[in-house]
Amino acid sequence: MGIMEAVTEVTGLSPAGLFTIIAMMVVVYKMVCGMFIGPEDFEQKAEKEPIQLGDITEEELRAYDGSDPKKPLLIAIRGQIYDVSSSKMFYGRGGPYAMFAGKDASRALGMLSFKPQDINGNIEGLSEDELAVLEDWEYKFIEKYPKVGRVVAATNSDSTQNAIGDQAEQLHHRAINGIGNQQQEQ
Repeated sequence: MGIMEAVTEVTGLSPAGLFTIIAMMVVVYKMVCGMFIGPEDFEQKAEKEPIQLGDITEEELRAYDGSDPKKPLLIAIRGQIYDVSSSKMFYGRGGPYAMFAGKDASRALGMLSFKPQDINGNIEGLSEDELAVLEDWEYKFIEKYPKVGRVVAATNSDSTQNAIGDQAEQLHHRAINGIGNQQQEQ
């Protein structure tokens, strides 16, 4: 018995059919493997160290909305600014949360709102549940993204803005030290 007859007997396929299936499997394998990056590709794509901005105004923050690819992509929560450049697929142009880039999105995140009028840093009037949602978002940002600065009022006379920034700074330090996670578990 020759190879052709053995292929048909074992697989139930004609030799041409078997070789066509094998060729298709190789093509699919190559396509799927091409979707993932290898370890050598990952090392070449070294993350840049985030730029520390310090204290900036909301007006200055707007410049980091993703419209300039040379600038980092930034979002503020409770006055704390985070570099979300590593998640451009979410916060960059065309992403589902792109409207938050370059802004303090505290109110919108707490309310789970995408309305333009809600995308601001004013958290007055939020319910306890909304503040809890905002705090959850804040913990996620603290864990995932580097803090690069904080939003300050255009003039130093706005003590409320500075107080909110100080509260967020304390929350940031508690989360880094693990206190925030322990409180969430209780």
